[in-house]
Amino acid sequence: MSKTIAGPEIERMIQLLSRLPGLGPRSARKAALSLLKRREDLLMPLADALSAAVDRITHCSECGNVDTVSPCSLCRDERRDRSVVVVVEEVGDLWALERAAAINGVYHVLGGHLSPLDGVGPDNLNIPRLLERASSGEVKEVILALNATVEGQSTMHYIKERLAPTNVAVSEIQKGVPIGGELDYLDDGTLAAAIKSRRRI
Repeated sequence: MSKTIAGPEIERMIQLLSRLPGLGPRSARKAALSLLKRREDLLMPLADALSAAVDRITHCSECGNVDTVSPCSLCRDERRDRSVVVVVEEVGDLWALERAAAINGVYHVLGGHLSPLDGVGPDNLNIPRLLERASSGEVKEVILALNATVEGQSTMHYIKERLAPTNVAVSEIQKGVPIGGELDYLDDGTLAAAIKSRRRI
């Protein structure tokens, strides 16, 4: 039987922190204690940042990225090559590719991958908007930078078939991405090499 060792506010903070990826109950308690110990210079600014994020963060109507404006800062950047669209599963994958500075195109976030067992079909992903963008006449190449998992590969094949009528070039990232690997966990050099060695599919 677990005992309550702090007030309800602190217990709730620990409970919520424990829901974050990579944080179990013990790590959440450590994080909560660290925040409480540094109330002025960490806890209060974090609370303010989270409050502002709730009010201002939105999904980009163009690509699905998260930002405080829509279209997002990346889509608004006129220096980007709009003829190349890099398709990723999640926003974390977009951020990973941006860290690697591997390509100067624009992005498209699907919001996941196809997974019939989990009830995720094409209608649950941001695929219709991708098809609209590919049919606009501005896009010349779509790079599928999906995770090298079974679900990622199934999603890639589905999108490739749907893009066929648009006559845009379709590529996939290659070298350096291991089977079962997720983009957000790869180093910048590996991601850059994967983009540069893409091949037509």
